[in-house]
Amino acid sequence: MTSIQNVPLASLQTLETPAALIDVPRMQHNIHRMQSRMNALGVRFRPHVKTSKCVEVVRAQIDAGATGITVSTLKEAARFFDDGVTDILYAVGMVASKLPAALALRRRGCDLKIVTDSVASAQAIVAFGAEFGETFDVWIEIDTDGHRSGIRPEEDALLDVARVLREGGAILGGVMTHAGSSYDFDTPEALEAVAEQERAGCVRAATRLRDAGFPCPVVSVGSTPTALAARQLDGVTEVRAGVYVFFDLVMHNVGVCTTGELALSVLTTVIGHQADKGWAIVDAGWMAMSRDRGTQKQKHDFGYGQVCRIDGSVVPGYTLSGANQEHGILSRDGAPDTDIVARFPIGTLLRIMPNHACATGAQFPEYHAIAPDRDPAVWPRLHGW
Repeated sequence: MTSIQNVPLASLQTLETPAALIDVPRMQHNIHRMQSRMNALGVRFRPHVKTSKCVEVVRAQIDAGATGITVSTLKEAARFFDDGVTDILYAVGMVASKLPAALALRRRGCDLKIVTDSVASAQAIVAFGAEFGETFDVWIEIDTDGHRSGIRPEEDALLDVARVLREGGAILGGVMTHAGSSYDFDTPEALEAVAEQERAGCVRAATRLRDAGFPCPVVSVGSTPTALAARQLDGVTEVRAGVYVFFDLVMHNVGVCTTGELALSVLTTVIGHQADKGWAIVDAGWMAMSRDRGTQKQKHDFGYGQVCRIDGSVVPGYTLSGANQEHGILSRDGAPDTDIVARFPIGTLLRIMPNHACATGAQFPEYHAIAPDRDPAVWPRLHGW
């Protein structure tokens, strides 16, 4: 993928900066790349929509062949259900205080699945379900890499949780896992190994449940790196991934995309200089880019983002090296640029590619979707919990 051609760039001059831009052709490329891979591997694909939290983006994912969605908040579930999506996985451990909202969605006809990874949570779910006459569809979260939440495949707690759900009248819908540790690797061999570890661990958990007499129809795995690295997904029924829709600099460093596939950027304006330091000052600080410094521990540190021209093409060697709340510091890697004032005059519009697309997107109430031969369209973004 290259920078957009035939975009009416003059129309970007009318936008207030900073502004979040979606490069629609790149986004569509990413959607079809992932969906084609899932089709080839023979599994359903359930995208995690927390990356975009945007109806227009989710419609494009479903139009491409996605089956259901994954959400990180019940507010997301409600919004996308209102837009016609019924098959929704709320992929965060359920607590009692959120069960009324989950019940309300199910009573409205949403096929909402919820997640547990403890006996205590499972007990709360079945007690609430008994009180209100609701049979919840519950998936057990599996820890396949020690990254975050979940029950390890060989733990006794796996069967204990399944027993609580069965005895309490809930539906054990399946198992799910997320190999978040995949972000820590950057070679095809390592990513393939993590993908296989994720697959094998989740399938093993499903096998233990079935051998003990529990149904386990769904085996759900996923992260963007493992989804793109897996050689085979035997025993898996569906995959989840989110950031692939936009990609970002962390994913670039992991090695699963090029900068030409990054679909989200922040439009910013040069507002000043510190010429003796080789700095240009822009109006995109950490309130626009987020404080996420995910590339800091990777092989290439992009600071707060990669500098690009207004057409989206990379300006090699220039990053947003520092950020205050509303000010960003643009500089050249290595020796200071003594021509910074001439190179980036005040008023210059630039685009900054983010470290973490989910975090940067969360700074904005809307996206400006840009595509060839048309003015930018405004796509609202969901905020809050």
